[in-house]
Amino acid sequence: TGGEPTLSKDLEPFLQKIKHLGYLVKLDTNGSRPNVLKELVSQGLLDYVAMDIKSSREGYAAAAGIEGMNLDAVEESVRFLLEEAPVDYEFRTTAVKGLHQRQDFVGIRDWIAGCRRYYLQNYRDSEQILVPGVYASFSKGELEEFLAVVRETIPGAELRGVS
Repeated sequence: TGGEPTLSKDLEPFLQKIKHLGYLVKLDTNGSRPNVLKELVSQGLLDYVAMDIKSSREGYAAAAGIEGMNLDAVEESVRFLLEEAPVDYEFRTTAVKGLHQRQDFVGIRDWIAGCRRYYLQNYRDSEQILVPGVYASFSKGELEEFLAVVRETIPGAELRGVS
C-alpha cells in the first residue's frame, strides 16, 4: 500500500490472519525497523522479504532524502538477512539519474556481496511522485554497466522491469 509497513501497529495481527488463511506473505521494507523484521520472521509470519537498498552507504542519506541519516538500523537488517534469516529474501535498488552513479553500485556490491538475490530497477518519472520532473531514468546500457559492476560479487544479480 506504500509507505513502510513495519510502522503499522496492526501489522503482526494482520499477518497472523493472512497466514491463518493459508497465504504466503512477502514483506517489502526499507529495513529501518530490524527488531520488527526479526520478530515477524521468528514468528513464522514471513515467507519472503524484499528490502530496498537505496544506495551505497555514502549515498544513502541523499537517496533516502534524510540529511545525516543514521544507517545502523538498515545495516542491522542487511546483516540479519545476509547471515541469520531463515527466510528467503531479495535486495533491490531503484536506479535514479541524479541520485546514483557508478561508484554507488560499487558500494552496494561490496556491502551486500554474496546475497541470494539482487535486482536493479529503473526509476520512472510520473505525476504520482512527490517531485515530478526532477529526476530521470537511466538508459538500458547504463543500467547494464551498473549491473556488470554489481555482478562482480553478486553473480545472479538481474535487471528488473527493463526491456
